[in-house]
Amino acid sequence: MELPPISSNPRTIDEIFKDFSSRRTAIIRALTVEVEDFYALCSPEKDNLCLYGHSNQMWEVNLPADEVPPEMPEPALGINFARDGMDRKDWLSLVAVHSDSWLLSVAFYFAFRFSGNDRKRLFSMINDLPTVFEVVSDRKAPKDKSGLDSGSKSKQSVKRTSEGQVKSNSKPADDVYGEDDDEHSETLCGTCGGNYTTNEFWIGCDVCERWFHGKCVKITPAKADSIKQYKCPSCSSKRGRQ
Repeated sequence: MELPPISSNPRTIDEIFKDFSSRRTAIIRALTVEVEDFYALCSPEKDNLCLYGHSNQMWEVNLPADEVPPEMPEPALGINFARDGMDRKDWLSLVAVHSDSWLLSVAFYFAFRFSGNDRKRLFSMINDLPTVFEVVSDRKAPKDKSGLDSGSKSKQSVKRTSEGQVKSNSKPADDVYGEDDDEHSETLCGTCGGNYTTNEFWIGCDVCERWFHGKCVKITPAKADSIKQYKCPSCSSKRGRQ
């Protein structure tokens, strides 16, 4: 059955939700049914790549848009860099989380001109769907232990705020960590999203001030010693397009 065409510039809340659903369907297909094709396109040897889901339910892996600023929010940049440095399932789950954030940012980019009640309705419609992360990682929220409300939907394991951000439940730091680990335990790699650990080499971007695993951005300690000012792949790409 052929789906009706979806406007490239949705004008109602229902059209925005339909646009969101179609982009979500495309991304889920890339990360599940057509995952081998997606994996092959994400070679770490290539430049900064993004995963796009389009309103016609098609997906593509491509370089970011040339427009500065872009026409609408851009997906996470450089998803391919961590492909060979992580467990495959973890990498796909990370791309899924980034995709959830992007889908929401696009939906609320279109919905900015609507009233607060309309945006709340859109948020409610979106939040009734499982996140891309839940679908890809096959994680389901636990059922209510009381069993008193078995007919209602369980809470999402990845929480969304009405502003379109994605939040995951953080785990408390282990008591055995030293003071240095406690200070940096919330630091996440800007590429793979992994937590800071003292037994791995990290490098900080002098432009955006984010931190990265050296292996994720292909920087070794020896190479870092010769760099006067380090710019991460995202900042380097932005500077090149100006």
